[in-house]
Amino acid sequence: MASPSSMLRWGPCKMGSTKYSGRSPRPATDWMRSSSSRSGRPLPRGAGPCGRPTYRGQIRPQLELLQRASLTITHAGLNTTLESLSQGVPMVAIPVGNDQPGVASRIAWTGTGEVVPFRKVSSTRLRAAIEKVLSTPAYRAAALRMRESIREADGLNRAATVIENALKIG
Repeated sequence: MASPSSMLRWGPCKMGSTKYSGRSPRPATDWMRSSSSRSGRPLPRGAGPCGRPTYRGQIRPQLELLQRASLTITHAGLNTTLESLSQGVPMVAIPVGNDQPGVASRIAWTGTGEVVPFRKVSSTRLRAAIEKVLSTPAYRAAALRMRESIREADGLNRAATVIENALKIG
């Protein structure tokens, strides 16, 4: 099995070069790079854009990928952010709209990742943010602290208890 640091790679791929049939282009953050398939076997060379093994984020099980990831590139949606933190994975956030700028600000404030504003995203800035997060141990350490905090909060069981109590009361 490959080490976590070899799971996600940034390649020389030209951003925005991938088109989806019948749909408008999606941002580069819609792709998750991995060196193996869902079954754990290597994907064939050229399976993804720019000849790199690639998973499309909406098709593959995100939690399984995050267990093996060294970095998440996200639009700073709350679900992906919390799932990344629950696995102790630091992030590079590219917020687009709605609550995402606020979530991205919290990613930066907690030290669990870097933010690249959507209007300023370029391959150079994205590469710099990725390299900074991957080469600075403080980001991983902060993400691991957040993972422990999430586990200690036991949110799922607490929510279930609140709901069950509300149903008993009527």
